[in-house]
Amino acid sequence: MNRLTQLFQNQTHQILSIYFTAGYPNLGDTIPILTALENHGIDLAEIGIPFSDPMADGPAIQKSAGDALHNGMSLKLLFEQLKNVRATLQMPLIMMGYLNPIMQYGFEKFCKSCEEVGIDGVIIPDLPFADYLANYKTIAKRHNLKMIMLITPETSETRIRLIDEHTEGFIYMVSSASTTGAQQSFDQSKQDYFTRVAGMKLRNPLLVGFGISNKVTLDAASEHTNGAIVGSKFIQLLGEFETPDEAVTELLKALKN
Repeated sequence: MNRLTQLFQNQTHQILSIYFTAGYPNLGDTIPILTALENHGIDLAEIGIPFSDPMADGPAIQKSAGDALHNGMSLKLLFEQLKNVRATLQMPLIMMGYLNPIMQYGFEKFCKSCEEVGIDGVIIPDLPFADYLANYKTIAKRHNLKMIMLITPETSETRIRLIDEHTEGFIYMVSSASTTGAQQSFDQSKQDYFTRVAGMKLRNPLLVGFGISNKVTLDAASEHTNGAIVGSKFIQLLGEFETPDEAVTELLKALKN
């Protein structure tokens, strides 16, 4: 069974997913970061593929992507780093990246490489949903990959239900239409959005991302959904602390206060 499917069967609330950029802060940090996340009980990890033009990302993730590319990170190297990851780690893993580097690598080759190293799902923020249905859905399914789509407060109910019908894994609820970045709280309109989508009773689980940085935002995101995704806050901490273990420890402290 796909590890993502198993996770959501076993746990329905307060799932915590952590995003980091592969190759940041150091080229060889991928496995140490994943190990630290699993050792601290994180439910799910999203491995970011660095790209030179990360249009949906805020300053922290943009900088981490630039640094990772400068360090020499590439998809080929990332898959080499991950080739033995399943010998030691059990948590579900997702690859998240923009379409350009994936297409340069080759989409089918990318899916095959994901399957070989034990990746469970893929998020491609700039992959049009119509193109996914027409050209990529069958390829991903052939390699047992869950293709996860993003929705925003502006996404119509019709489109949300269409995404729910044609994808598996979970639905990534972007908290706002702006770029990623830590926030101190969510206003009422965002909380209404969380409630509204939860009330649709979709078949896929819901995880909220963009802006989760403390207990207030974590609790607001998790109250009506299955959990939350933290990215920018963790990236900032990775740059501040000497080891991934220290960064994860500090993140968990921040999410409790």
